[in-house]
Amino acid sequence: MRVQHHHPRRQEDDELSRWVPFGELLRTSDVVSVHTPLTEETKGMIGTAELALMKPTATLVNTGRGGVVDEEALLVALRRGQLHSAGLDVMTGEPRTDLSDPLFHEPHLVVLPHVGSATEATRAAMVDLAAHNVMAVLHGHSAPTPIPGTPDLLAGGA
Repeated sequence: MRVQHHHPRRQEDDELSRWVPFGELLRTSDVVSVHTPLTEETKGMIGTAELALMKPTATLVNTGRGGVVDEEALLVALRRGQLHSAGLDVMTGEPRTDLSDPLFHEPHLVVLPHVGSATEATRAAMVDLAAHNVMAVLHGHSAPTPIPGTPDLLAGGA
């Protein structure tokens, strides 16, 4: 399988994939998997125009954040056959509990309640990582994986 990626500020290939411009990624990919935070820059980044670029046989998967994909535009594209299918692990306005929500009734759309990472192995690894951080700090060391932007209290941060 040929793997492509896009990042607006890092335009290099890596050992597993090739960087391509965003429009090319949308036009040429069989599966587009979104893994981006929700920012002013990424809000609605997959909308009507972007969905129209995609192959009618393509699948869109969003495991990034709700709001990155325009859900109304996605429903229109799926209903018109402009896009084969989609999977959403994240949606705008979570949790979604209204069973009449059209997202829950679109046959070419799979919706998960933001649990895509909830495998037993992943959750166990998350617990181990948290425990390693706690133990390091209790033993007078910096946390191995601190939350970005937080001060390192052991290094004199405030």
